Formats: sequence, structure tokens, C-alpha cells
Amino acid sequence: MTALLLTGIGELTTNVADPDDPCGTRNDAAVLVRDGLVAWIGSTDAVDEALAASSTPAGPGAEVRVVDVGGRAVIPGFVDSHTHLVFAGDRAEEFSARMAGQAYAAGGIRTTVAATRAAADDELRERLATLVAECRAQGTTTLEIKTGYGLDVATESRLARLAAEATDEVTFLGAHVVAPEFADRPEAYVDLVVGDMLSAVAPLARWIDVFCEQGAFTAAQSRRVLEAGRAAGLGIRVHGNQLGPGAGAALAVEMGAAAVDHCTYLSDDDVTALAGSGTVATLLPGVEFSTRQPYPDARRLLDAGVTVALASDCNPGSSFTGSMPLMIALAVREMGMTPAEAVWAATAGGARALRRDDVGILAPGSRADLVLLDAPSRVHLAYRPGVPLVRSVWKDGVEV
Repeated sequence: MTALLLTGIGELTTNVADPDDPCGTRNDAAVLVRDGLVAWIGSTDAVDEALAASSTPAGPGAEVRVVDVGGRAVIPGFVDSHTHLVFAGDRAEEFSARMAGQAYAAGGIRTTVAATRAAADDELRERLATLVAECRAQGTTTLEIKTGYGLDVATESRLARLAAEATDEVTFLGAHVVAPEFADRPEAYVDLVVGDMLSAVAPLARWIDVFCEQGAFTAAQSRRVLEAGRAAGLGIRVHGNQLGPGAGAALAVEMGAAAVDHCTYLSDDDVTALAGSGTVATLLPGVEFSTRQPYPDARRLLDAGVTVALASDCNPGSSFTGSMPLMIALAVREMGMTPAEAVWAATAGGARALRRDDVGILAPGSRADLVLLDAPSRVHLAYRPGVPLVRSVWKDGVEV
């Protein structure tokens, strides 16, 4: 059996907790991988001793492929905990209109719904595969993918089935906006979401989500959706506080949601509640870049003790990019995060938002999801924005 040994790592980010360094940085390091898992981490000068030891999972005499990375940096694979990758069409004209001064109000979602309903499975699958490949090439090894561009039972089921072909982290977002045919009957649409639609999609999903926002769903409607999803065995996620102050963050904390995403407009009470909870605040700076809204204040959240994740929100309307390096650069430049905090939020933070302890870190027993940077340190992800620094990506120990 072949094992993989990365050696000569100038800076290794493990995210293994350290009071003085949450990134768990190791210098002049090596990582041994076997059977898709991290088997050993140590210093480069201890490699021979580790390989010779019978307790090493590679085992004495096992074939080992050695890769000397020449002093470059290695980080855990990015964990993108918020994407909308299954859809048809694009909304480039809407983006152009925003750049000319038109405000973003989430109404264009219905344009994507129409295109997605009309698309065949093969068209949706091909677009999904292209976007997943883009994300992988930029270092993302774990993806959450939402439905939400069907808004009817048949299409939401299709989107969940296709998403499940690409990830184990499928989220049912039938409560994205009210379907156009229910525009004057929002309560009837919620009935559909928590009834036939949930019954059809729940077996294919791990999570349920709701857009708790003016113009989407009220707090009462959102609570109903989340309670129904929880009763069906799904974990809870919330879109909230994106377009203005609202009830999303408070509802997420009250119901024990894994994450509340966007968090652009938070009250002091919202921040205090998040800090005292297990709910992660997932920030999506690609949205603010694309919509020209104010960026969330990550520094305020971090200083209050809130767990923060970064995600791309890759979607055709408000953030058509799956680049986690871009999210890191924006978080550092625009949101008050240090490079180390941003990298942690894009890896371990995303894992927390998905309630995963096997990804987003590098430690014996974790998944061997690693990214080799063509740079000496993780700081370069923010220091050199727009430069393709991801040199190699391994998912479950296999180069992709």
C-alpha cells in the first residue's frame, strides 16, 4: 500500500488548538498520509525515525511516495460552508446594472429559478461539475451545496439529487424566496415547503436553511420551516441579517442552528447572543464585493468571542465566484481580520459551521485534505490577491 509523505514544509498550518496560535503553526514540518487520513505529523528531521517505527501507520517496509515541497506552505483544504452551485443560466446583466448604481434586493433569484426549472439534468450536472472543479483548483476540498433554485417539489428534488452527487453536505433551501406562482400566497408556499417539498428532499439532504429577511420569509415563517426540518432529522442553518437588521441571527441562536450566514447587519444583542452560543457567524465577503453593500465587521465579532467562518456563497446573482483565496483577501483588507484569522475561518471555521471535526484541521486521524501553496506562508493568500498560489490539492490523500 502506497503512503504519501510531504516533507520540507516551510510553514504547516494544522489548526490544532494552541492558546498562543490558533493556527497551530509548525515550521520545517512533514506530514505522512495513509488510507486517506493524516497518519503522522512531525519535523522533517524526524521523518526517517517515524517511517522506521512499527507504530507508524505506514508500517515498516510500506511503499511511500515522498514529495519534497521545498519550503513552501501547506494548509488544510478550504471548507466552503455556503454555496449555491446547482443552477442554470447567469445574471451578468443584473451585475452590470448594480455596477451602474442599481441596488441589490434579491429579486433576481426568480430569474435563476426560471432558467433552472427549464434545464435538463445533464445541463445542470455539467455546470455543477465545472464549478466544483473551479473550487477544487483553488483549494476547496469540502463543499456545502444548497438547493433553492427550483421552488417546486420536482425541481428541488432534482437539485438535491444532483448536489448529492458532488457532496455529502446538501442543504434544502426551498425557503429561498416565495415561488413566483405563490407570490400572493406566501403562507401557502410555506405549507408546500414544510409538507410535500420537505418530504421529497429530506432523504437527500443533511441540512435545512431559510432566508429570514425582508422580501423573503418572516421570523414566524422561518421558525416554521426550521422546526419542520428539525422534525425531519435535518440540521438547521439560517440566511440572515444580509439586507438590513432582522430576526435571523436571534432565531438561529435560539434554535441552536449550526450557522447563521451573511451577518452584515447585527445589533449588539445579536453579537452578544452569538458569542454565548454554538452558532457560527459565516461571513460571505464575495457578496459585498458584488453588491457594493457594506462589508460585515468581522473584527467586532471576533473581539466579542464569536466563532467566525468564511465562505464564498458562490451563486449566479450576488457572488459568482468559488474562490476562497479571494474571500481571505477581502476579509483581511475589508473586514478587519488578520491573515491567520482569515485562513482559520476559511478552514476550521467552515468545518465548525458544518459541525465537522474531521476536516479543516491537519492532525493524526483527520482527513488528508491538504493544499500546497506556491508561497512560503499563508499570509501570501492575502498579500498576493488574485495570484494563483494553489500549487497542489489533495482530497482524502489523493491529488485532484
